Amino acid sequence: MPTAAITPLTVHPVGDDALLVEVGSGAEAQALHAELLRRRAEGSLTVREIVPAARTVLLDGLDDPARRATELAAAVLPPAPPGTRAAIELPVRYDGPDLAEVAVHWRVTEREVARIHAETEFTVAFCGFAPGFGYLTGLPARYDVPRRATPRTVVPAGAVALAGPYTGVYPRSSPGGWQLIGTTEAVLWDHTRVPAALLAPGTRVRFVPVAEA
Repeated sequence: MPTAAITPLTVHPVGDDALLVEVGSGAEAQALHAELLRRRAEGSLTVREIVPAARTVLLDGLDDPARRATELAAAVLPPAPPGTRAAIELPVRYDGPDLAEVAVHWRVTEREVARIHAETEFTVAFCGFAPGFGYLTGLPARYDVPRRATPRTVVPAGAVALAGPYTGVYPRSSPGGWQLIGTTEAVLWDHTRVPAALLAPGTRVRFVPVAEA
């Protein structure tokens, strides 16, 4: 999270009652998202949906888009406060087929990759790609890894993966180009559950290593 207030914000109208707000970084998008949620909770902002992305936040169903656009363009927003809810723990086996490649990229051993990843507390920055897929931040920039040059046609559900600054868990089998470092049996998306998604923007997440059976 940034240590200083973020400003300025670039605001774009979207349709009749929505705004798309651009910021300069993923951390600023998380800070803006947290602040907008706070304002909605206290009643100073009436909006139907607040949807964060990598460097934008969409406000859909605003009460007065023109006035809100003016307010946001001039706003100085504080950094996101630390989360108060306990982190969700996801059991993981660090057995992914790309673990060795990530270890080479990080210049550490495979065991060290698992240790570094498991000792990091992550935050869901935003969701996308597939229902239940969260883009988790928390690893220092020196651990960024490139996507695979050739994406896999099938990535199994529960695959724990890295790409760029993000960690993600595939909620279902699908094609994908992220680097696979482990697997979890946690159910990321269940349409019979309320809410259906286990991970939501702002959720804190920790990966807990489990032994091979």
